[in-house]
Amino acid sequence: MADDGLRKGLASYGDAGFSLFLRKAFIKAMGYSDDALNRPIVGITNTYSDYNPCHGNVPQIIEAVKRGVMLTGAMPMVFPTISIAESFSHPTSMYLRNLMAMDTEEMIRAQPMDAIVVIGGCDKTLPAQIMAAVSADLPTVVIPVGPMVVGHHKGEVLGACTDCRRLWGKYRAGEIDDVEIEAVNCRLAPSVGTCMVMGTASTMACITEALGLSLPMSATIPAPHAERFRSAEASGKVAAALAKAKGPRPSEFLTASSFRNAQVVLQAIGGSTNGLIHLAAIANRTKHRIDLEGFDKLGREVPVLIDLKPSGEHYMEHFHHAGGLPKLMAQLGDLIDLDAKTITGATLRDVVANAEEVPGQDAIRPRSNPIKPEGAMAVLHGNLAPRGAVIKHSAASPKLLQHTGRAVVFESVEDMTLRVDDPALDVNADDVLVLRNAGPKGAPGMPEAGYLPIPKKLGRTGVKDMVRISDARMSGTAFGTIVLHITPESAVGGPLALVRNGDMIRLDVAKRSIDLLVDNAELEKRRAALAPPTTPDWARRGYAHLFNETILQADEGCDFDFMRGEGKG
Repeated sequence: MADDGLRKGLASYGDAGFSLFLRKAFIKAMGYSDDALNRPIVGITNTYSDYNPCHGNVPQIIEAVKRGVMLTGAMPMVFPTISIAESFSHPTSMYLRNLMAMDTEEMIRAQPMDAIVVIGGCDKTLPAQIMAAVSADLPTVVIPVGPMVVGHHKGEVLGACTDCRRLWGKYRAGEIDDVEIEAVNCRLAPSVGTCMVMGTASTMACITEALGLSLPMSATIPAPHAERFRSAEASGKVAAALAKAKGPRPSEFLTASSFRNAQVVLQAIGGSTNGLIHLAAIANRTKHRIDLEGFDKLGREVPVLIDLKPSGEHYMEHFHHAGGLPKLMAQLGDLIDLDAKTITGATLRDVVANAEEVPGQDAIRPRSNPIKPEGAMAVLHGNLAPRGAVIKHSAASPKLLQHTGRAVVFESVEDMTLRVDDPALDVNADDVLVLRNAGPKGAPGMPEAGYLPIPKKLGRTGVKDMVRISDARMSGTAFGTIVLHITPESAVGGPLALVRNGDMIRLDVAKRSIDLLVDNAELEKRRAALAPPTTPDWARRGYAHLFNETILQADEGCDFDFMRGEGKG
């Protein structure tokens, strides 16, 4: 008896024949025929939720996928998983990413399916699903939900959430009144879909396509467009073909070159710093690893070619109409390993050969005329970050990339919220704002609090940017001279825990360094005075306890330590 289709993963009753008989008896209550039930099965995740506007088109995508699966002679079976929406997840969506990965992996393993289609978009959902899929190692097709279309306000094109932050900054500085900010609030997100700038959702969709896990152009098609649903139908056809052929599985085509291609694309698109954490977590589920030194080296070789906010001016729909990721990879040329395979069996060379040539487009630049001569991100080291920190220097102020300033320290997100706008705060424009206890354990869940707001009293004098340092993350939609992912984090005794108000901090992006200018003897004295770590009240039970006990640091992707694959390095 073949172990596929409805026979796969039978519930244990001590009698395999009875287990199959019982399974068929109950599923027939749904009205399925024997003809339907005898076909290969394609599982389809349903990540829709009333709390998740990013995934508002998922019901339509599911119908299109089912159509593609059935047209190819397989049987689609839809099942729900956790749905994570960035702005509706307490304390942070990152805290729930690993839970979604576990949920998705276990449902793939528990239910009979020969291939899986995972549908995601909002920041942590695509990485969670890919982490699950590579661990389950079932033939997988990934479908991003797609970016929103752009909004407009007073003749200006708007994009969530880069313009959310920019216009909120103007509101805090008194340049926009209550009536206008409310009008802006209604225009920033004019359709369902993910942020239409190069935030984490768009970054992960591009990485997914670069890895070969989704169909060409799937990263950039706007969420409401008919093309999105035609792509979903085509994805269903591919999934059905994978189910019939029993492969390839992710482990068969996700190679070291695949992960290098993803890193090249991450640098070239001006991608989110979150993308590096998620890519590290995905790689750690395989036999491969992301080397931060290697990633930084790529950053010196790979230019930013996508003119897209927050590093440039355009939006995702402009990237799409300019030729999408296939055209970008064509422009990257020998920086991409074009022999890497995709889920369709085609190579990236085949994908690039079919890239559309769009006369006059300026969203995708040639290598001879980049947006930035180096990649989006740099990896920093120094006595403040022994295991590394990240800066998205493509979205930073050039004058601040070499800077020495006085530390103004906030002990936690709550402390920052209470004090950053206090008129009595001792702060000036040349200072370095420092936030600690905002890492994976410290917050918990490493919130996107690294985009520390400019203190109101400075914002009202015209200050737009300052050097900001933390063990937190930052939205890919954000901009500024911001050092993130300081590792190890302060909550586990990392050097950030030793910084005091008034200490001098030196940032030198060209030298890839971030240092606290305090002598080692004084730092050791401060380290000896640190309170020993204890289990916080929030982590005494359930998932919170699991999270606190097993979460890895940012350089290892913030996965749970027991979820890593057998890897190199």
